[in-house]
Amino acid sequence: MITVVGTGTGAPLPPDAGAALAGAGLVVGGRRHLAAATTMPDTAERVVLGPLAPALDAIEQFLEKPAERGRVVVLASGDPGFFGIVRALAERFGAERLEVHPGVSSVATAFARLGLTWDDAVVVSAHGRDLRTAVNVCRAHPKVAVLTGPGSGPAELGAALRSSGRVLVVASALGAGATAGADAGTGSGSGAASASQSGAASGTGSTPGSGIGSGTGSTSTSNAGSPSGIGTGTGTGTRSGSALSTGTGTAPDSGSVAHSGERERVERVAPAEAAARDWGPAVSVVLCLDEARVLSPARTVAGPPSGPAQWALEEGEFTHRDSMITKFEVRALALARLGPRLGEHVWDIGAGSGSVAVECARLGAAVTAVEKTLDGVERVRANAAAHGVYVTAVHGAAPTVLSDLPDPDAVFIGGGGRELPAIVTACARRARRSVVVALAALDRVPAVRDALVAAGLDCDGVLLQSSRLAPLPGDVTRLAATNPVFLLWGVRPPARDEGVAQ
Repeated sequence: MITVVGTGTGAPLPPDAGAALAGAGLVVGGRRHLAAATTMPDTAERVVLGPLAPALDAIEQFLEKPAERGRVVVLASGDPGFFGIVRALAERFGAERLEVHPGVSSVATAFARLGLTWDDAVVVSAHGRDLRTAVNVCRAHPKVAVLTGPGSGPAELGAALRSSGRVLVVASALGAGATAGADAGTGSGSGAASASQSGAASGTGSTPGSGIGSGTGSTSTSNAGSPSGIGTGTGTGTRSGSALSTGTGTAPDSGSVAHSGERERVERVAPAEAAARDWGPAVSVVLCLDEARVLSPARTVAGPPSGPAQWALEEGEFTHRDSMITKFEVRALALARLGPRLGEHVWDIGAGSGSVAVECARLGAAVTAVEKTLDGVERVRANAAAHGVYVTAVHGAAPTVLSDLPDPDAVFIGGGGRELPAIVTACARRARRSVVVALAALDRVPAVRDALVAAGLDCDGVLLQSSRLAPLPGDVTRLAATNPVFLLWGVRPPARDEGVAQ
């Protein structure tokens, strides 16, 4: 049996760890966890968690020894079953051999510091992974928690989200104040809780620290007037130890990075400010919030909202000019070939009304719509707002304006005129997965196909020609033909040595 103990956001160890440690023959954990494990026998072997593979090998070797040598105990930060070590242990040794004592995750702790629920939050790990997925989720959703890692911290996240309108809440050394037995900071009367107190101040006092003001008091923070009331002060206490590294890209949950002398900090910053700072190694988690939408109705299913009940919406669902809109029959097949999803980035080039952009955003993707007319840009923004989704509308002409945009996973091209072959070439070179082109002119089909193939994409296409039911006098119905449209798509063949992005 392997006993896994989640330590929450810091040391000392939780009470249920004592009994497990008393009978331990092998204890695996970070340096600070091992230092706090005072009840384990002197004869117990110790393995400091660094790269995960050697630790798993040590556990396997110990399990081959006689049972009287004692049990295996793994000490892990936060909740070890939430982006933690439980997955690797279950895969290697089987879930039936695990006895897991969960702790409080950094995500739960960070949202608790703000007084916010998190059943409606999207949680994404950037630890050992491409930051692109986390950035795209942050652009598409109003409440996101990002588990960070080296090279994927608040500075990098802020740099990628400068123009997003989001607020970043950087939680560092969570639990540090509590571990030192610091005062909870419950002031009363007209007093003020000091900046070193990380609790919640009540009564008529003010809290310039990292707590959340409550009662009739005021919260003196850098985000005056914001709904979240996030302080920028520091907590008390110390945390020491080393980082847990899984070696396989699995993010350790919560507060696994802490250093002696660090104090808990929960800081609200603009992305540009986050990009300009050196945050150090003690960051536990970063929350990315649209402060106007941090509160949502009660949920039945946690996590990202369920997908839309319908897609390929009627043209009447969008504001458009002179029927300049991608018809729903074309949109239906285009969406099927684009495959927009959570964590991905889609371009809509020649967006017009933005109908394709909005549909992709409704399916969870981060979307950039490029439109060369100013009134078109405003129309895209209005349609996105009407459907309650985020679309970044860029005014400019492709392909010139594309050089400033982050690389897309998929691209829809619904306009371009004589520049269409050049636009397709530019998009096909940068798209990670697919490019879909809608065009009415037969003469441009060969050039578009050649551009897709030249970029290394597998090309296919279809001519769409549909007829819709239309009423006639006398309560009868006729078929009204729509204009035929060519839909071409190119799909990048998967590289044989390419891993899974998400």
